[in-house]
Order: sequence, then C-alpha cells, then structure tokens
Amino acid sequence: MFRFLGLCGNISSTFTEPLVRGACSLFRMHRTGPLIKIRPPRQPLDGKPMAKGVVLRTLIKKPKKPNSANRKCVLVRLSTGKEMVAYIPGEGHNLQEHNVVLVRCGRTNDLPGVKIKCIRGNWEAPSHNPRSIDDSTAFPPNFRPQVAR
Repeated sequence: MFRFLGLCGNISSTFTEPLVRGACSLFRMHRTGPLIKIRPPRQPLDGKPMAKGVVLRTLIKKPKKPNSANRKCVLVRLSTGKEMVAYIPGEGHNLQEHNVVLVRCGRTNDLPGVKIKCIRGNWEAPSHNPRSIDDSTAFPPNFRPQVAR
C-alpha cells in the first residue's frame, strides 16, 4: 500500500522528483503555476546612483547604424573595481589620463556597451559652457534699438 503511494524512502514518487519541463499535464501546470526564470540583476554601478572613477584613457567610439558621428568616451576604473566605458556629454572636454570623474547610470542608446555617463562640473570634468550672449554676432556690443516716434 505504501509503496503504491510512494511513501517509502527507497521508491521515488512523482511528487518528490524535480519537475521536468517537457511532458507536463495541464493539471500539473495549473497546480505549479508558470515557470519563472530568475535572472541576475544587471546594474552597472551595483545599485549605487553614482560612483567615482579614474580615467584610464580617452576613446572615440562610432555609433550604431543610422547615426554617424564620433562620440567622445573615456575608459574609467570605478571605485567598485570595474572598468567601464563612460560617455562624456556636451561639446568638448579636457579629460586626460588619471583625472577623477563622477559617473552616473544612463545608457547612450547608439553606443553599444556604454552604460554610464560622466557628470560635468564635478571634480576634474569641467562643466559644459554653452555659447554666451556676448559671443553672438546678431547685435554689436553698444547696439540700442531705435524707437519709432
């Protein structure tokens, strides 16, 4: 009787064996629920919002297919011990080897493998200065508009 029910130690039961994905009845699928895969988390900075990094070298990367430009990047050794490629936003930079930068998470969609960005204005990454009004050539420096009377 106990052998038939699978309650003996030397005889395996269908309830004690691991579930095989292949031949599965509808009732068993209903009873066990969906098969959920557990994937490891992919966080470039190990869950931290920002990290310090030291520039190892500067790179120029080419974007994916429809876009065409030269994207300025740096190879950074992070404080977590990883070495990653970080994108430098904005126009122009003066980052060199051994500079210290602050990086944040954020993909650059047209650069494969680039998952972090440098934060401008912190440590040795200078802030991006947009073109000031003085540089504009639309009006001379002492221009005063004439008011019609």
